[in-house]
Amino acid sequence: MAATFACLATIVACPTPAQADQHRDQQWYLKSLRVAEAHRITEGKGVTVAVIDSGVWAEHPDLAGAVLPGFNVLGKGDGRDDLEGHGTGIAGVIAARGRSGDRGVLGVAPAAVILPVSPAGSPLVVTKAIDWSVEHGAKVINMSFLTGNTDGLAAAIKRAADADVVLVAGSGNDDEVGSDSEYPAAYPEVIAVGAANRAGKIASFSHPGPQLDLVAPGVDVTVASSDPAKEYQRVQGTSVSSAIVSGAAALIRAKNPELSAAQVAEVLESTAIDKGAAGRDDTYGHGELDLMSALSAAASVTRRPDASAGTVPNSGSDGGESGLPVVVVVGVGVLVLAGAVVALVVGVRRGRGR
Repeated sequence: MAATFACLATIVACPTPAQADQHRDQQWYLKSLRVAEAHRITEGKGVTVAVIDSGVWAEHPDLAGAVLPGFNVLGKGDGRDDLEGHGTGIAGVIAARGRSGDRGVLGVAPAAVILPVSPAGSPLVVTKAIDWSVEHGAKVINMSFLTGNTDGLAAAIKRAADADVVLVAGSGNDDEVGSDSEYPAAYPEVIAVGAANRAGKIASFSHPGPQLDLVAPGVDVTVASSDPAKEYQRVQGTSVSSAIVSGAAALIRAKNPELSAAQVAEVLESTAIDKGAAGRDDTYGHGELDLMSALSAAASVTRRPDASAGTVPNSGSDGGESGLPVVVVVGVGVLVLAGAVVALVVGVRRGRGR
C-alpha cells in the first residue's frame, strides 16, 4: 500500500502571488499560538526533526540553512529535492527561517534543523525511513501521511519510541479512506493530530476516532512550495496540523532536553485546550494545542527515573539553549511541586497507553 499524504492534496486556490510579507500574515496560527512569545523562550536550536515525506526542496529561500543532507530509501538522492511539493511545505511549517524584514514563511521552530527522508510510501519503505531517522539523530519525527499497518512498521515505531524520539502524525483527511487509513497515527506511541480552523473548531475533513490525541491549526494555511516559479501555496489538511505539533515538540525538546519523549507528548496533551465533550473525546482528542501553556508546564516537569532513553544530563552538561545546567527542583515547596509533577505525568496518560 502506498502512502497517502494527509494534507497538501487539498489545495486552496491562491490566485495572484502576494508579497512575501503577506505570506507571513497569512500564517494566522502564528498569532493564535503566540509563536512570537514562544520564540523569546526557545526557537528549537539543537533539535533535529526528521520529515518523512516526499523530500524537501532545500533551495527554497525560506529554508536556507535549515535542511540537512537526508536519505532516500529507494536510493535516489539524499532527500533534498521534492517533485511532489508536500514535504517542502511541511518542512517550512516546522522550521522555515523566513527572510529579513519579517518576509517569507516562518516555522514554529525556526532554529531546528530538518532531516529529509523520502519517500513516504509502503509500510516497508516507512519502516526503513524511521529506522534511518533514529540512527541519524532525529529527536522528533513528523509523519504527515497515511499508510498500512504491518508488524514491521509497528516494530519500527516501537524502536523509535524506545530510542526517546517524539513521533507525530496527521490523523488524515476525509478523502483518504481505507481499512488501514489511520496509520501511523493510530499507533499508541504516536501523537495523532487532527485539524482545526481559525475559530478553533474541528475542520470538516479531519479524521476523528479513538486514535486522536490533539488538534492544531490546519485550514487555509500558506506554506512553502517546491515550485521555483511559485514559492508559496495555500493548503489545508492534517499534515499542516501534524507539522505544527512537531514544531511545538521541537521547542520543548530544545528548552527541556532532560524530558523524555513520552513526557513531551504528555505535556502537549495535558495542556491542550479542552474542546467538545469534557475530557478526551474522539473529535478533538485532548483538545487544541496550547503552545505557551505546554512550554510553561514543561519547565516544571522532572524526568521520570524510568524514562526510556539515557540519563538526565548532570550539572556539568549543556542544559539546552540557555546553556545553564539542568536543575531538577528549585526553591521551596519541593514536596508540593513533586506532587504536582506526579499528577501531571501520571494523571494524563492517554487511554490508548503510551
